[in-house]
Amino acid sequence: MKRALNFNAGPAALPEAVLQEAQKHLLNFNNSGMSVMELSHRSKDYEAVHEGAKANLRNILNIPDDYEVLFLQGGASLQFSMVPMNLLTEDGVGYYALSGSWSEKALKEAKKAGRTTVLASTKEENYKSIPTLNLDEIKDDASYLHITSNNTIYGTQWQEFPEVSVPLVADMSSDILCKPLNIEKFGLIYAGAQKNLGPSGVTVVIVKKSLLDRNLDHLPTMLNYQTYAKNNSLYNTPPTFAIYLLKLVLDWVQSEGGIEVIANRNNQKAKVLYDVIDESEGFYKGHAEKDSRSNMNVTFTLPSDEDTAKFLSTAKEQGFVGLNGHRSVGGCRASIYNAVPLENIEKLAEFMKSFKSK
Repeated sequence: MKRALNFNAGPAALPEAVLQEAQKHLLNFNNSGMSVMELSHRSKDYEAVHEGAKANLRNILNIPDDYEVLFLQGGASLQFSMVPMNLLTEDGVGYYALSGSWSEKALKEAKKAGRTTVLASTKEENYKSIPTLNLDEIKDDASYLHITSNNTIYGTQWQEFPEVSVPLVADMSSDILCKPLNIEKFGLIYAGAQKNLGPSGVTVVIVKKSLLDRNLDHLPTMLNYQTYAKNNSLYNTPPTFAIYLLKLVLDWVQSEGGIEVIANRNNQKAKVLYDVIDESEGFYKGHAEKDSRSNMNVTFTLPSDEDTAKFLSTAKEQGFVGLNGHRSVGGCRASIYNAVPLENIEKLAEFMKSFKSK
């Protein structure tokens, strides 16, 4: 079977080696005579998977001991509600930096839980750049500052994270694991797995333990981070197969040389496509400002809607998948997450050059 040239924004490409490893053990995991999907989440075999995934993530991202690593469900969209429900104090304010549609959705849900304020936004320029923050505007009433580290729709990414005295909360669904992180800058990080971590179905939350000290007995049990921290994310049945694949992806990252190697590769991959855009004499026009460009989602437009339609139809004929831009921006988008090999990016670059010349 010929594999597709997969540039989907999410669910996205998984490393082929991970899929092959999962396939080998799909019917008989660890000589259990069962698939991972059939194991009890209380069994020793699954416990090794669960703990292995947590240990791998701690090792790769150098997560300190005073942070919890939680496996949740509901995607990043549920975290839009859980973050303010757990962190927004009665007399506090949730501060939000708006850099795209997902941060807008996070703000919308937070407003239902308590007081919020927009610290900065680039909405008026159609989110072409990351907003500049005036940190002096963060008052003593701040419960946290929320950012979205990478914006899949607009192709922008925070190049540096702000140094703030309040808990920094980051939705890293689309760029976690793309480069090294200083975890200690953050109070809480959440990420849906379906971009860089694994398949859809599991959400990773990394949270400073001191943020879980409040009495939150009024919250629904399943919306309280303390429930997952106290029960090792096993209060209810977790998405066992998704966590298994997450562990395999983390194994793959380590086998490739670790996150520094992945980061260098991502820089190289992004440069290949941005060079084509910048050298196209305006035929391809990037949506994001150069100082805000994403290494995960390369967004660009062509001179006309007709050109775009022809580009996408021709690309599909040649095996490229997922290059349609989001309807709010139009044009095209190449999502080049960790699992997308450099070879596929180079093929796309050659196709873009060839299409322009014709």
